[in-house]
This record gives sequence, structure tokens and C-alpha cells, in this order.
Amino acid sequence: MDFMFSADIRSYKNMRNDELREAFVTKPLFSAGAINLTYTDVDRGVVAGIMPTSQSIVLPTHKELAADYFCQRREAGVINIGGNGTITVDGVSYPMANKDSLYIAKESKDVEFFSADENAPAKFYLVSYPAHRVTKTVHVPKEAAQSIDLGSQQTSNERTIFQSIRPGLVDSCQLVMGITELKPGSVWNTKPPHTHFRRTEIYMYFDLPVDERVFHLMGEPKEVRSLSLEPEVAIASPSWSIHSGVGTTNYTFIWAMGGENQEFDDMDHLTVADLK
Repeated sequence: MDFMFSADIRSYKNMRNDELREAFVTKPLFSAGAINLTYTDVDRGVVAGIMPTSQSIVLPTHKELAADYFCQRREAGVINIGGNGTITVDGVSYPMANKDSLYIAKESKDVEFFSADENAPAKFYLVSYPAHRVTKTVHVPKEAAQSIDLGSQQTSNERTIFQSIRPGLVDSCQLVMGITELKPGSVWNTKPPHTHFRRTEIYMYFDLPVDERVFHLMGEPKEVRSLSLEPEVAIASPSWSIHSGVGTTNYTFIWAMGGENQEFDDMDHLTVADLK
């Protein structure tokens, strides 16, 4: 498991891009037949890319978690961005098509990941936060997520948001998670940009060619920094940072939030003119 130790609201202003990446951006998440985990001290989140091929992959624990098993004191959300697969949680199987979600409750002991076809493997993206109570593991197919259409072609941010792990669908402790798909010709993932001081957020960009990029904007509105992100890495955004970005083509991203408020609309909007 890799570790990211984040910068604070003061020090990020004087950091080089490579230093910002080391503090906030994971390594490439997906490797065939492997699980890659990263622990960030931003709200103690764990991010993982899990790509089983001919063999299944078991969700491990690590000594740094000081737990007998991974979800002993944690909840997790998983979204499949690859081929068809299956996740078993304590012996119960959940089929996972592309862009299906699975919420894994605290105290789930045995979690295992499978691909239906090793030549078209599943790619399970996992985000986990500490949890304070036991809830229920819930499978949410993409078509069952709450969808919201936002933006317009004229402002280059026409997009559909699929809220899959959210109040009303899933009873989670703090995790809120879903997918945003940008329409062709749109490149802004969040316009206007926003902050939400009551929770942190992790973005993972995908569904764009390997030689295209998303320029992720972070920092205070008056001290914005940008990082050029390749597909299938994740970036952790602390509560004091804006969450926004613009791509060189349209793309999809998964957002996951942890903190003290689960209301999707709990955000403080800015205008592009507010960014410096």
C-alpha cells in the first residue's frame, strides 16, 4: 500500500508540480492481475484499483490499518470501469457490469473480486473511508442510480451525473460516490467551480485516450494550481481546495466524498472570474 501525505493550505502555494503530485495524486491504479492501494491522510481515505484476470483477488488488510480485516472499521464503495465481473462479500455474489456500483458495509470480512473474462477484465475502482456503524451492503446498477443532467454545450460542460452511493439509495456512514459523464464537445467537469469545506473529495478520470489529459484545478480560489492528469489516476482534494478541471477532450470521472455532510448540494459555488 502506497501512502500520500498531503500538503496544507499554506505550503501548497510554494510547491512544484512534482511535489503536488506526490502529495495528492496516486500512481496508475490498474495493473493486470493486481490490486494497487493508496492511503491518503486526507480524511484517511484509501483508494484502490483492482484488476483480476485468470485469478480472483482478495481485498487485503495492512498493518497500518491496525485491523483484522480491511472493512473491520471501514466502509467502501466500488465502481467497475472495465468488463463484466463479480464481487463476493461474505459469500454473497454481486454481478458487476460496467459502471455498476457496490457499497460494502463496515464489518464485511471476506471481499473477493472476479473477472468474467480474463481477456476483457473487470477494473474495480474502490474508495474507502472510516465508518462508525454497521449498515448494509448494497448493489446499485448504473440504471438504478439517480441521474441529473447539468450544463450546456454552449458552456462546454454538458454532463450527466449518476449518484449511486447517496442517501435515499444507500445508507452509508460518510461515503457518497458516483459517476459524471461529459457529452462530446464538453470538457469542464464542474462549472462553476465550487468548494465544500465540510467534506473532502477524490476524483478519478477515465474514458479518455491515453495521450489526452485533464487539467485538474486545486487550491484556494485566489491561489489556484493545475495538475495535468493522465487517465486512471486519482487525486485527493482536501476540504479547503476547489474541485474543478478541464480536459483536452470529453471524459468520465468518478467522484467520492467523505466528511460530515452527505447532502450533494452542500457546496459553495464560485464563478470562473473568482479564480486567480
